[in-house]
Amino acid sequence: MLQIFTLLGALGMFLYGMNLMSSGLQKAAGDRLRNFLSAMTSNPFKGVLTGLGITSVIQSSSATTVMVVSFVNAGLLTLAQAISVIMGANIGTTVTAWLVSWLGFKADISIFSVPLMAVGFVLSISKKSQRRNIAELIVGFSLLFLGLSLMKNSVPDLSETPEVLSFIQGWQGHGFGSVLLFLALGTILTLVLQSSSATMALTIMMLNFGWIRFDMACAMVLGENIGTTITANIAAAVGNPSAKRAALAHTVFNVFGVIWALILFPYFLKLVGFITAGIFGLPNPSGETFSVVAGAEGAQSDTQTAALYGLSMLHTLFNTINTLILIWFIPLIEKIVCMVIKDSKNKEDDAYRLKYINAGPLATPELAIEQAFKEIGHFARISRNGLGYIKDAVNETDPDKFEEYRAKLVKYEEISDRIEYEIATFLNDVSAGEISESTSIKIKAMYKIIGELESLGDSGESISRILSRRNIHKKTFDAETVRRLNSLIKLVDSAYEVMITNLTLADEARLEEISNAYDAEDRINNMRNNLRDEEIESIENERKNYQTSVYYLDIVNELEKMGDFMINVSQDLYKCKIKVS
Repeated sequence: MLQIFTLLGALGMFLYGMNLMSSGLQKAAGDRLRNFLSAMTSNPFKGVLTGLGITSVIQSSSATTVMVVSFVNAGLLTLAQAISVIMGANIGTTVTAWLVSWLGFKADISIFSVPLMAVGFVLSISKKSQRRNIAELIVGFSLLFLGLSLMKNSVPDLSETPEVLSFIQGWQGHGFGSVLLFLALGTILTLVLQSSSATMALTIMMLNFGWIRFDMACAMVLGENIGTTITANIAAAVGNPSAKRAALAHTVFNVFGVIWALILFPYFLKLVGFITAGIFGLPNPSGETFSVVAGAEGAQSDTQTAALYGLSMLHTLFNTINTLILIWFIPLIEKIVCMVIKDSKNKEDDAYRLKYINAGPLATPELAIEQAFKEIGHFARISRNGLGYIKDAVNETDPDKFEEYRAKLVKYEEISDRIEYEIATFLNDVSAGEISESTSIKIKAMYKIIGELESLGDSGESISRILSRRNIHKKTFDAETVRRLNSLIKLVDSAYEVMITNLTLADEARLEEISNAYDAEDRINNMRNNLRDEEIESIENERKNYQTSVYYLDIVNELEKMGDFMINVSQDLYKCKIKVS
């Protein structure tokens, strides 16, 4: 029992080390990864290279695919671009198998793991966040290979219990049925562990100790390629249709590959064996009965090496060939997933919902900032629509139609409250992870900005209440008063345009100054002062109804407050130097 729990603990250490290493790399290079992803997806071949490069660096195809699904959800990648990146990610994840085969089993880098942790600890106490991120990477790398070493050492010796070994090997005697059985085993293990790399390590270990034949191990690897698609589908489950299509495309890609690999299974294994033997000068592992013989001496080393390298070669060839076939059919895959997953029917309601940050689990806190900022821009555009209903309500004289506009302003206030809460909840989730200092500054600024945008919704609802009280007291605005309010509303709308422009510039890291925002605020303040002075003079000289003037001045003040909220947004953007692209 102790040996079994030690094996499980070693597997947990392996998984934790991989997650820690991936997280450290993503935090150390978060902005660079975003720039790389956006710059390198102009055509399918660049997209494949992008996915390959990112996954090779962060050592997690799941993280890459979740990131891609999130970016599709945020409108930062088209579906076609996402498909090409996912293809590259599938090739990039094969690097893990080579690292495990070479460093984990042949070079045994675990002897350096503990000294490396000392280096990681020294860097972790640094005041510079970048060094702390690198420390996380080093410690994760050390834990990964230390966990792999412990897994090897804690695996029970089945040669001492031949009946157990015979039972496992008995599964291999059913021809093609055994291939399907081990394919299903690889799929299920990956679904449970949520890491194809961990399942790959277990498969290599089973092959290395002679528990299963080479062909059965290859079948498990094919199953792992199906199981790994579940992560992206979970991430997209609560996303928009584009995100779900990107995740489904990942599944279509891998399932298609497994189908052709199963049809050509014996010939595919012969190709893998021929290439492995030719490149490394080792025994050909492609024979149907090829397996590592437990207890053999001398030749066992070459046999083990041939098996490990052959399995890694199969993983690489499978994803590379699959990509070379399907890269020409990206438009067709796009059509298929669009046919399966339809666009939302209720587009009016969707316009008032979160658009960019509802794609499930976060790939990494650093990369989630892009989604949050896009959502804030969407929030600003929704808020601007409310100003149109303010104008309609001010100009409307029919009581029934006015009630329709008043109800819409109340609805917009509720929408603003809900969107602010949901963005804040998302930012809380981001903050709960390990984040860099620069990301923390950005998040604080975003909290302030969504608060200002929510206040704009409050102002619209406040104006609707002022107009309702005016109507209850049987008061009306004359044509000149309405004209003046329309002039001020026009200036507020211009300020909205400036604010949204500055949000866009900040998103693109091009916000150099905000004089446009100050100019818009000055124009609103000057008109507010002029309108107030003119109204006071009218009360004194023309004996204008005082109560009507109070309602009018209250609306003027509320519109001016909206200008204040908008200048605050631009100031927060500029002061914090938000850069998310």
